[in-house]
Amino acid sequence: MLRVLIADKLPDAARTALQEAECEVVVNAALKGPALTDALAQVDPDVLVVRSTKVTGADFEAAQRLSLVVRAGAGVNTIDLGTASSRGVYVANCPGKNATAVAELAFAHILNADRRVADGVADLRAGQWKKKTYAKARGLHGRTLGVIGCGTIGREVIALGKAFGMDVVAWSRSLSADQAEAMGCRRAAHAIDVARVADVISVHLALNASTLGFVGESIFEAMRPGAIFVNTSRGDVVDEAALAAAVQVKGIRAGLDVFVGEPSGDGAWQSQLAALPGVYGTHHVGASTDQAQEAVAQAATAIIANYATTGSVTNCVNLAERTPATHLLVVRHRDEVGVLAAILDLLREAAINVEQMENIIFKAGESGRARAACARIQVVGEPPAAVLRLIGDADAVFDAKLVPLT
Repeated sequence: MLRVLIADKLPDAARTALQEAECEVVVNAALKGPALTDALAQVDPDVLVVRSTKVTGADFEAAQRLSLVVRAGAGVNTIDLGTASSRGVYVANCPGKNATAVAELAFAHILNADRRVADGVADLRAGQWKKKTYAKARGLHGRTLGVIGCGTIGREVIALGKAFGMDVVAWSRSLSADQAEAMGCRRAAHAIDVARVADVISVHLALNASTLGFVGESIFEAMRPGAIFVNTSRGDVVDEAALAAAVQVKGIRAGLDVFVGEPSGDGAWQSQLAALPGVYGTHHVGASTDQAQEAVAQAATAIIANYATTGSVTNCVNLAERTPATHLLVVRHRDEVGVLAAILDLLREAAINVEQMENIIFKAGESGRARAACARIQVVGEPPAAVLRLIGDADAVFDAKLVPLT
């Protein structure tokens, strides 16, 4: 039975579904910082589920049994992936489940920036009627929407832009011309080319080393005066000083759901950028709709249920894409006790390290003969010929061959 600690707010249906999957579930949505570290030491779960809560190296070290962390959302920048990988802990996420919600908020910011809805509401609440002021707007139909980052959320925003009658130009490192054509948009060669032609820019980049501060001075300088800039991805992908200058000098209107250094909990917080006229901020709530949270909770529980029954992890983000393996040892053998152990003993004695392996079982025939299997073992270095002969000559082995990996 897996023990699961849910350390963030999720619909209660997640707890119920995990209990139905015969998991022991502990829920405490208030755990953060040292409190989370202490809880991990006390509960010692097999699985930890979080949303925005940070999971640090100290957290991993506190939980001896922890083998899987599920981020009930898309990004994993709040999780110490290095420590997770060094301890053999899977980290999985739930990409795409909140895409519609985030795209909806992105367009709410676009519409608000164009029509200044928030400013108008504030004046009405203050007892001011300013029809002449707020009757001025450019409108979106026929304008150019620029999308930077074309993952699941970016693609949703592109679809919404098309529905509003906008011409869409997009850039992403992985976006091909064929993909852009299929989505009904133009593909830009670089993000700066998006900035040059767009009336509205919406950013949807994952945060990593290559995107930190990616949207900076050069992009804001390329933007048209009075254009709209929206960021619902991560605050750190934007150079906030450069954005503030663009707001003040070029009249850029910005809709931001994310900020650099935003707090992890409610309370007093000051941001010079958020306080600027022409900047409209929300509280990192893009994914916070009932629909999105239910979809994310279902995805998270599905990952855990599959892990409990098969041992495999869907949407794992910290597995090595490449290993130091130089050769693949393929061994067809009878499915008997001790066959693989003997092969691994021979490799160990030859100081050959195994990087990855799988053992595929064949279906037994109608004759009732014993089942066969095929072991595929990736190793570092070429095993000596004598070792290969010993493996191939074993009674339970049909054939053994070594394939260089390129």
